[in-house]
Amino acid sequence: MAHAHQKSDSHTVDFQVDPVVLELGQRFVDAGHELSLVGGPVRDLFLGRLSPDLDFTTDATPDQTLALIRKWADNFWEIGRAFGTIGMKKSGFQIEITTYRAEAYDPESRKPAVAFGSSLTDDLLRRDFTINAMALRLPTLELVDPFGGVRDLHASVLATPGAPETSFSDDPLRMMRAARFASQLGVAVRDDVKRAMTQMAERITIISAERIREELVKLICGTHPRVGIDLLVDTGLAEFVLPEVSALRLEADEHHRHKDVYQHSLQVLEQAAGMETDGEGPVPGPDFVLRFAALMHDVGKPATRRFEPGGAVSFRHHDMVGSKLTKKRMKALRFDNDTIKAVARLVELHMRFYGYGEAGWSDSAVRRYVTDAGPLLDRLHLLTRSDVTTRNQRKADRLSFAYDDLEARIAALREQESLEAVRPDLDGGQIMALLGLKPGPVVGKAYKFLLDQRMEYGPLEPAVAEAKLREWWADQPEAAQHEPAAGVELSTTEES
Repeated sequence: MAHAHQKSDSHTVDFQVDPVVLELGQRFVDAGHELSLVGGPVRDLFLGRLSPDLDFTTDATPDQTLALIRKWADNFWEIGRAFGTIGMKKSGFQIEITTYRAEAYDPESRKPAVAFGSSLTDDLLRRDFTINAMALRLPTLELVDPFGGVRDLHASVLATPGAPETSFSDDPLRMMRAARFASQLGVAVRDDVKRAMTQMAERITIISAERIREELVKLICGTHPRVGIDLLVDTGLAEFVLPEVSALRLEADEHHRHKDVYQHSLQVLEQAAGMETDGEGPVPGPDFVLRFAALMHDVGKPATRRFEPGGAVSFRHHDMVGSKLTKKRMKALRFDNDTIKAVARLVELHMRFYGYGEAGWSDSAVRRYVTDAGPLLDRLHLLTRSDVTTRNQRKADRLSFAYDDLEARIAALREQESLEAVRPDLDGGQIMALLGLKPGPVVGKAYKFLLDQRMEYGPLEPAVAEAKLREWWADQPEAAQHEPAAGVELSTTEES
């Protein structure tokens, strides 16, 4: 590991740079070219972090870069060649080398127009923020910081190298990136940057849903997601990317008859993130599904708010409405189906627990809770607990004790029976044999009946399950068309 000392604004930094970086720099210099480590990896050096992904910039053309690395790299690819970027892997590092360039967006186009440049300073000027507009010349490790990136990094300020309006006009996604960096790094966005984001928020609509989604996921999974979301809402960007969250601000009424749902949602997001486990636990953080469900769990409230007699406010079925709204938004942002289903399901189930403390649940209700949550149960535990933001300590303690009790009930039932994949005590083949049926909807009805019995009473002996099935079948209109089988020997092995 090579070391180099850099002094900047009275800060001395000891860089630890892998020999691969210096070796690559020497290759380019020997061939008469410039090469600099740039952007995020340089910023991370000042933060004391080493990145496995390394970005470089050079005056060499993509063809010249290819000639220099073709035999040196472990493998390489040219997928970004049209944008001046050659990618490769070397000694465990993922490396991208991009020719100096100027990049701009046509106001009506989602795709950047690329022109190659010849100056490192000009290349740094077109980057998104000053903290990402620093470079280390190689192999000398000379710091190039023309726009005060080190200063802004130490001040925890997010600023643009040039006018923020120019930066965001070149690539409107940078407005989302500002919110993402606020979440990831805890930096404050400078006033002129925030003002430009507010004035230009609508420009985000020319960016593809996929690129917006990627930034949103990074924001949600950051160290300070509440700060990032707040910035999106304050600047109006959320009106175009997460309008359901912006709409939550409307829920604070002037008489304070109920709490501010927007601030509540941010607090639930923050608390959910704080409850994530380490890698050994059931919900290792950062967990996007849990966090996004926490943010979206009450988005059904604006559409369901009703003022009741006596001044009470109700939000009946906001869980179901919110689940549908969440699904619609995530589809618009091009999330994959599994992630959409998981988040929407958590939003749908987040109210299920309430009432447990007052009325108590039967074993049947506990089984249904576990079964309906399925593989999301551990996340549902954390979401439900994080949804308590009341300042009334007695109420908070009561809810916490009630959920402790529910988890104890689940654990006790698990010791007696399998709750992870509750199935009827007779499988489809056994049902058809007993009732003389062929595959079809009637078998599905019988299967559902037995599943309900399993939920209600727990595991049943095959003979008991058979008796219940025959009793149910006798009352079905389809029974007259089928002759039940007599003396069928049941296999007690579980359906695989």
